[in-house]
Amino acid sequence: MDISLAIPECRVARFVEQHEDHLIIPVRLDAASGRCPDCGQASRSVHSRYHRQPADLPVSASQTRLCIEVRRFFRSANCLNPACRRRTFAEAPMTLLAPRARRTRRLGEAQARVGLACGGAGGARLLTHLHMPASRATVLRLVTRMPMPDAPAPIRVGIDNWAIRKGRRYGTIVVDLDRHRVIDLLPDRTAPTVAGWLERHPGVELVARDRLTEYARVASLGAPQA
Repeated sequence: MDISLAIPECRVARFVEQHEDHLIIPVRLDAASGRCPDCGQASRSVHSRYHRQPADLPVSASQTRLCIEVRRFFRSANCLNPACRRRTFAEAPMTLLAPRARRTRRLGEAQARVGLACGGAGGARLLTHLHMPASRATVLRLVTRMPMPDAPAPIRVGIDNWAIRKGRRYGTIVVDLDRHRVIDLLPDRTAPTVAGWLERHPGVELVARDRLTEYARVASLGAPQA
């Protein structure tokens, strides 16, 4: 199958393997040499090769998987760093793929954005139709890894508990009441955690809280000026 693709840091083979329900795109990394992650010294001495097969964005309405040929290099003979203990190291396409990741960064971002719009279960159903399948747990995990956007300092906030695991584990949700947006999710609902968050945001002038008595104490401790 002859296909033209643009994949960061990689050269794509001309022929793509077409299977019944997915495509496999063989690629090689562009770099002529590898660079030691510890000392930064470049090396061209290839020790061995192996393949990684991360999932990628769909092509032509087909699930797509890359078959990346990764080279492992010997440590350079010119390395003068006595603290470097590496003997071999593998090249890494950092723009395309995180270490040990099973999906490309761009696929993970696309799945996370679907999760932001549709939630975990709804996002998982939609992603199946978009040929980017992921479980609802994976979708939610990708969403929680996304960086929070820059926002103005909150002035009026609402705090409430939310179920990380219903009946077993609860966290605290913080909402900006002026922008009507969630601005933070805290891992628990204890006084040190919530009060600490309020202390880090001294501009808060008003706190609307859940009826939980712990939150009343938290507001007094963390935002006495509110």
